[in-house]
Amino acid sequence: QVQLQESGPGLVKPSQTLSLTCTVSGGSITTANYAWSWIRQPPGKGLEWMGVIAFDGSTYYSPSLKSRISISRDTSKNQFSLHLTSVTPEDTAVFYCAGGGTYYGGTYYYPSDFGSWGQGTQVTVSS
Repeated sequence: QVQLQESGPGLVKPSQTLSLTCTVSGGSITTANYAWSWIRQPPGKGLEWMGVIAFDGSTYYSPSLKSRISISRDTSKNQFSLHLTSVTPEDTAVFYCAGGGTYYGGTYYYPSDFGSWGQGTQVTVSS
């Protein structure tokens, strides 16, 4: 059974970079046809998918965040990380990492499901 755990600072100042790490256990992030996503939920709003890193290390980001987001991985630690630059208070949210299947859309790998989720971590952007 795959388990995910988010970690990182709970408070980030405006204009800084938000960085979170997801540690995966019970499965490898390089397992074929799996993909690993970051998803957030601002207070009072729905879930927003942010981006994905596939089993081969390729990435795809939400167009609305593409200029500010990057997702990387450390295969030796079985971790993947989120970096969101130039944050504002509107980036305040509970951030989740999630893993599941993927499909190839011709240019990118896209997530096909989110079978495993971390518990979520609150990040507040405030001075």
